[in-house]
This record gives sequence, structure tokens and C-alpha cells, in this order.
Amino acid sequence: MSGPADVPIRTPDQRLRVFVSSTLKELEPERRAARAAIERLRLAPVMFELGARPHPPRELYRAYLEQSDVFVGLYWQEYGWVAPGEEVSGLEDEWRLAPRDMPRLVYVKQPAEREPRLAELMTRIRDAGSTSYTPFTDAAELTELIEADLATLLAERFDASRHPSSGQDATAPATETAAEPAPTTRLPAPYTEAVGREREVATLLEWLGDDAHRLVTLVGPGGIGKSRLAIEVARSVGAPFDRVTFVPLAQVRDPADVLPTVARALGLRDTDERPLSEQLGVARAGRHDLVVLDNFEQVLDAAPDVAALLTDLPDALFLVTSRARLRIRGEQVFDVDPLGLPPDPVLDDVDAILEAPAVQLFLDRAQAADARFEVTAENAGDVARICRALEGVPLAIELASARIRALTPAAMLARLDRMLPLLVTSARDVPERQRTIRATVEWSVDLLGPEAETLFARLGVFAGDFSLDAVESVTEGEPWATDLLGTLLELVDGSLLRQHDDAGTSLFTMLVPVREVAAARFELDPDAAAVRRAHADHYVRLAAAIEPRLRGATQAAALERLEAEQDDVRAGYRHLIAIGDVEPVADAVWRLLFYWWIRNMLPEAKAWMTAILESDVPLSGRTRAIAMTFSSWVSLWQADGELRAEPMEESVALFREDGDELSEGLSLAILSLVYLSVLPPDLERAEARVRSALELEAIRRDGPYDALFRASLGRIRLMRGDAADAARILEAAWDDAARIGDPFIESIAVNQFGWAHLVLGDPRPDAFARSLELAYGLNSEDGGAYGLEGLAAASAALGDFERAGVMLGIADAMRARTGLSDQRSIVTYQQIIAQVLEGDHSDAFETGRARGRRMPRRAAVALALGQEPPA
Repeated sequence: MSGPADVPIRTPDQRLRVFVSSTLKELEPERRAARAAIERLRLAPVMFELGARPHPPRELYRAYLEQSDVFVGLYWQEYGWVAPGEEVSGLEDEWRLAPRDMPRLVYVKQPAEREPRLAELMTRIRDAGSTSYTPFTDAAELTELIEADLATLLAERFDASRHPSSGQDATAPATETAAEPAPTTRLPAPYTEAVGREREVATLLEWLGDDAHRLVTLVGPGGIGKSRLAIEVARSVGAPFDRVTFVPLAQVRDPADVLPTVARALGLRDTDERPLSEQLGVARAGRHDLVVLDNFEQVLDAAPDVAALLTDLPDALFLVTSRARLRIRGEQVFDVDPLGLPPDPVLDDVDAILEAPAVQLFLDRAQAADARFEVTAENAGDVARICRALEGVPLAIELASARIRALTPAAMLARLDRMLPLLVTSARDVPERQRTIRATVEWSVDLLGPEAETLFARLGVFAGDFSLDAVESVTEGEPWATDLLGTLLELVDGSLLRQHDDAGTSLFTMLVPVREVAAARFELDPDAAAVRRAHADHYVRLAAAIEPRLRGATQAAALERLEAEQDDVRAGYRHLIAIGDVEPVADAVWRLLFYWWIRNMLPEAKAWMTAILESDVPLSGRTRAIAMTFSSWVSLWQADGELRAEPMEESVALFREDGDELSEGLSLAILSLVYLSVLPPDLERAEARVRSALELEAIRRDGPYDALFRASLGRIRLMRGDAADAARILEAAWDDAARIGDPFIESIAVNQFGWAHLVLGDPRPDAFARSLELAYGLNSEDGGAYGLEGLAAASAALGDFERAGVMLGIADAMRARTGLSDQRSIVTYQQIIAQVLEGDHSDAFETGRARGRRMPRRAAVALALGQEPPA
């Protein structure tokens, strides 16, 4: 039996117990005040002075704690008595023994001259993330604080018991949790905790809660922590926003690329002649979005585009990080200052030094490098001087503190003092704080061994995340690269590189200011041209290696790998185009066709092919065939694109002449789609071309392509009126795709199978739901929309007209997000929907459709799949 009966029934005397911990004599008035506040709320105070018991003190307060529900700690100046044979006082022992899941309210009397051990305890308590920590001045103020805090705590626990999270017992003690973040597009996971920015986060959350602040720009020098602060704010905004979208611009150099980058992050494809901001306005109409534009300083000329977004997306808010303000109307500038500095160590003590946010960050990062490190009376002065010399710049402090394993604070300070003046005088045109961060990066690099320093400069060739294989490619044959992995780890240890795993591959990355220094050093490399070529060649080879993994059971991992390294894929291919070596680029882009297709990036691939066709470089027949195929294929999705079969017929002939049967088969399948899409459709030629593809030996040996082309054949047979034959072909293709483990091809085959059964009078919503589930797992908006349109038709055929409307409304929203609401595609739901609109159930259908258009994406997909919608 479950439910309310499981909750223990208390007798009237069993009130909530509040354990009060403090030294007794110095805080006697405050203990009386705490008792009064607790009793006014009809709670039970648990205190030593409320009754003598014949037990040793430690056993007594341990038993009291075990029976208590809330811990209240009162602290001032004294650490308390340490009993013989014990290492800590009873005051600290009570804190340690309090259960981790017990709510803790801590009150600290100010001003104070604390004993050293109490100051150390206070630091640990303050740094505990699950503890309420509040200063007070007298007993009267303490009474009000405790009464208000306990009342709020009870209200929060009552709310939590009414709305327990999934898998949580409603009767279990509630623990403090952060607000659930709004839906996001891959918000960067922070590598470390944010330290010393609580005030800034609170202020920015307040600004973003006010619709009058629609454009907030975080301004500050490199390394000041703008991006980290923006990520923390984005993680904390919670439910008021329908979606939080993080748009990294560090690799964008052309201001004209800013809007397309924003559109891609929001899931929109540029498919018509309207300005992109207008298309985004349609796609995100009515959505309360937070869009974070990170690292805007190198594309400041795109500021008018941000102004256009403010106009065309009236419900969206924008949080921008930049080293310079945008200077457009409506901009609210938030200056990101350095962390608070410690006082002059000559004038103040260790406690005051430890309270400074800059020192807290130094201590946090130093302990991450060496858990034994502590700020003590002996080294506090040197730590304070380091933080003051670095002016509280977070990245500078992080880089310095990472050296704590090799250098004491005194040795670190000596090196820092020699290095900073030299670098400041060599770059006087750079702002002062930027000189500091540049000096710190250069100083950190110069502390490296010769192999690591040389490797650091070589890594300046990379535009984004990179793998060990990529590093090996740009260092091959170098005498200093014999222990490459060990040298890379030296850079990681020095906080110049960061390592993370993505899709099972270990990747490395640099913070932007560090990458800038590496790039500047790389420009001085006499072998830079050869290294850039080696870099590009690596990503050409990556395409060849990953091509077969884009089909079959390895598909999802291959997609994630390409997503992780896409900045360097782009940079490498652009370099080859710039130097006129276009043949490898065409081949690589062709091999990654499934990546562009699944991730809705075909227009970008087409743009590269257009650049190749327009270049003055003589092209091979194969390269011309690839470029023309991309152009024709993308036109299938563009309402205003020109559709002609002749270029595709030429591509088929060129691939055949080259002896590439796989490419010939793929171009034949695309040609069949062209014949399906022309007006009027040429169904006979369409079927003939796809049957020709299926007859090729290379296609018969390639399970995924064979299943895909048979699904295409089934679709054509359905359009030619033979639904039974179509259903037979499509079921076999579906079975084969599922057996192979290719989710994308399975989603296509099962979707067409569902349409064949609809025509046969046997609605199969399970088939369309499977199609949607597979597409959603691949993050394919197009595939998801096809599944939803099928669900709409199946629901209508089964008589559930409101659900049919909801499903089509969700599909409408997906199409709008990707810019394909006016696509030229072969849709089969329109006739069924037209019949519904002409019948007696049109009102229910339109009501559902309006509801579906408004639903958030995650909740909509959960509803469509019959799952519990997310909270």
C-alpha cells in the first residue's frame, strides 16, 4: 500500500525538532533568541540547557542530532573547548555529525575577532553549497532571521512533498535543488564551479526577469570570465524561458556569418529570399527565448543584425559576451569586473585575505591541482600578492594556481614579478587588463619544457576541439614530438589545454585567450603553410575514415564525432578551396553526405560546391558530378529552387565513367526524386532510375544503401497506386534497416510503411511513432516532422480529430523552426487533412492544431510518443 498512509502519523507532542549548535557562554542571549523564534513557530528547540541528562556530552548531542530535523548553527568568536583525547571542539563535531540531508541554517555574528580554528571552520561552512549562511549583529535581528528562514524552509518542504520529483519519495527529507533549466541546445558544460560571481549572477537574473532588458551585453577584457558568467546565468534562468540557446561565435570571423550561425543554432535553415532575421521571427513566433551570443568582439560589424533580431523576435532576450559594447539602441551593458581582491597583506590578517573572491578562486583551483594545498599564515601574504598582481582576472588566477604542484606561492610570485613588467612594456597599445591576461598566458607558456612550448605554438593551427590523431597529423616527423601524449598532458596540467570526451573520443580544447596566443605564435612558424596543409589533409582523411560509420549501427557516434570537430572540418576545407586544391574537398564533402543530410546542413555543403563550380580551377568529371548532385538535391527542399533532370542525368553519367558505383547509385536515387518532384511527376522514369540503382553490384553489397533505395522504390509504387506491393517492399526495407541498426534509414522506411497501410485502410500509428522516435534520437527536425504528419493522418483515420490537429500543429512548428514550412516535398497527408477540414470535425482539428503549434518541443514529442511529458 502506498500514498498518505505511508507517511508517519505524529502524536501532538512530536513536533519538528530544531537542533541549536553554538558555544554556550558567549552566545547566551542569542541562544535565548533562537529558542523564542523556534517556539513561536510551534516547533521544538533541541538545546543542552533545556534539561540535564546523565550521559557524556558527545553521546548526548549525537543522540539529539539523530532525532532532530533541522540544524541551526550560531557562531561568533570562540572555537569552543577541545576535550582531552579529541582533535576538534564539540562545536565543530556537532557540525560534522549533522546528517548531510538535514537542512542547515548558519548564522554568524558580526563584527568578530575569531579564533583561528573557528575562522577555518567558517570558511568550510561558507563554501558548503547546501548551507544557508547569514550574518547578523544582535539577538533581535537573529530572532527575525531564524523565524523567517524556518517558515520559508517549511513552505519549501511542503511544496516539495506535494510535487515530488520522479523516483523521489514524497516523504523523504527534501534537499535543496537548483531551478530546472529551460530547454537548451547543447549548453556548454562548465569544467569548474563558478567562484566569486554570486552577486553578478543574481543581478543578471534580475535583469533578464525584466522584459525591459532585452539586450544585455557582458563587457570585459579577455579572460575576465564573461563566457563562464554567461553559462552560469543560462543554467540558472529556469522555467520562464521556452528555450535557452547558446551560440558560440569564437570561430566566426566574417560578420555576415553571424546570422546564419544563430539560425543554425536555433534549428533554422535558410531556404528563401527573405532576410534571415525575418525567417527566425516566423520560426520562433510567440516563443520566449533566451539567446546567448558568446564572443562577439571580432564580429562587431554584425551589431545591426542583432538590432534586426530584436525587432523580428519581439519575445526573445539576448545575452551577449564581448570585449566591446555593441552600441545599438536598447543595449544594457554589464561590466564584468575582476574578482574582488584581498587587502594588502601587510595591513590585514589571514581571515580577511581568505574572504576575498580572488583568493577563494586561487584556493579552489590550486586544490584541484594539489589537494594538499592550503592557504596558511605562512603563505597567505604571497597568495594575496599574486592575486593583486593578476588584478583578479579569473583566467590569470587559474593559470597561475595550476602551477602550485611545481612552485610554492613565494617562488610563483618571484617569477610573476619578473615576467609581467617585461610583457607590459612590449605591448603598451593593449588595454592594461588585457596586457595582464596576455602576460599570464605567455608566462604560463614560458614555464613549459621546450617540447611542450613548441607543441603549444603548433596547436595554434586548430580552430576548435581536436583529437590526438589530429595533433599527430600536424606534428608528424618532428623530433620534439616523440612523447606526444605526455607533452599534451603537460599542457593540460598547465591549464593551457582542457581535455574532455565526446562520443568516446578524447578531445582537447583551449580557452579563447589561450588559443589567441597559440595562433599568434603559430603564425611565426616557418613551416606554417605545410602545417596548414597537413591539418586540412587530416580532415579529408577523417571524412574517408568516418564515411562507412555514418551508415549502420555506428551512425549516432559518427554524427557526434563530426559535430565535435566541425570547426576544424570547416577550416581545413576552406583552406584547401582558398589554395585551389578543390578535388579533395569535393570528395570529403560527398563522403559526409549523411552528416549534412541528417543534421539539416545540406545548404552549407551546397555553398561549398557552388564555390568550387565558380572557381577558376579545372575540375575532374567526378568533382563536377558531386557539385551538380548537391545543387540538384538541395533544390528539392527549396520552394523557389530550379528543378531540372538534365544536370542529374549528367552526374549519373560522370560517376559511371569514373567507375564509382556507390556514387552512381546515389545519384540515380536522387534523380528519381527529381522526377517525382517535377510538375507533372514522371513516375515511370522515377521508378526506372531507382531500379537501376538497385541493380548495381556495389549497392547490393551495401546493406544500408540497398534498404534506403528499396524504401524509395516502395514510395514510388505507392504513388503509382499499388499500395499492397508498396507495403510489401517497405516492410522488407524496414526489417533490413532495423537489423542493420541504421536509425536514419529505418525512420524513412517505417514512415513510408505507415503511409502504405493508411492507403490500405489499416492505420498504423505505431509505425509513425517509431519514425518520430528514431528521428528525434538523431536530432533530425525534418525526420521528426514527417513522423508527426503521419501521426496526424493516422489519428484522423481513426477518428481522433483533435489529436490529429495537435500532431500536425507540432509538425508545423518543427517545419517553421527549420525554415521548411514552404518546402517542395512529396507530402501525402494533405488530402486526408483536407477531408477533415471539409467535414464536421474541423473545429476540433483546428483547436488541436493551434495547441500543437504552441507546445514546447520536448513536451510535444513526449505527447506524440505517448510518454510522460517532462516537468
